[in-house]
Amino acid sequence: MSKVCEYYFAPQSPWSYFGHARLIELAKRYEVQIDMKPIDLSQLYNAAGGLPLAKRPPQRQAYRLVELRRWSEHLGVPLNPQPKFPPLSGDAAAKLIIAAKLTHGTDAALALTGQIMQAFWTADRNIMDSATLIALANEVGYDGAALSKASETAAVQKTYEQFTSEAIAANVFGVPWYVVDGEPFWGQDRLEFVEAAFKK
Repeated sequence: MSKVCEYYFAPQSPWSYFGHARLIELAKRYEVQIDMKPIDLSQLYNAAGGLPLAKRPPQRQAYRLVELRRWSEHLGVPLNPQPKFPPLSGDAAAKLIIAAKLTHGTDAALALTGQIMQAFWTADRNIMDSATLIALANEVGYDGAALSKASETAAVQKTYEQFTSEAIAANVFGVPWYVVDGEPFWGQDRLEFVEAAFKK
């Protein structure tokens, strides 16, 4: 049986975006199964003592912009560090991703996640808007309207809450967060260590 990588993330997180495609590539290379779990960052921060971006001290907000530009250049991954629509909530996008996972499987949901992240961080598209999310799902070959409807069901909401509860119980305090063989790794800058864990 292949290894499993638990992948906790938020679709509105630039750090999740930076690591997303690289994680998929590593998982394919080492035949690792990704168990993707989009979570509610606001609940996570409440449980773990984190602060949403708008409430962080100005020094930290300023340095975050430096780091975003630095990592974008280092990875060759385009990103607008100050998008038109502030990343206030990823709830609607996360639930659409869960609906895709439940309906079409993990690979489909990973592809949709990448499309959503890229649209938000490079094209100034509002991923808090249902029409935009429907269009993004259509663009990767799925029935966006059907997925949007599914994303509003009790089953999807329950799964979203379950993933968030699992993250809190696992002492997750930021995203992206990867778990391999019970070992946690926080941040896309830890993917080198994640790869080493895949090789074991």
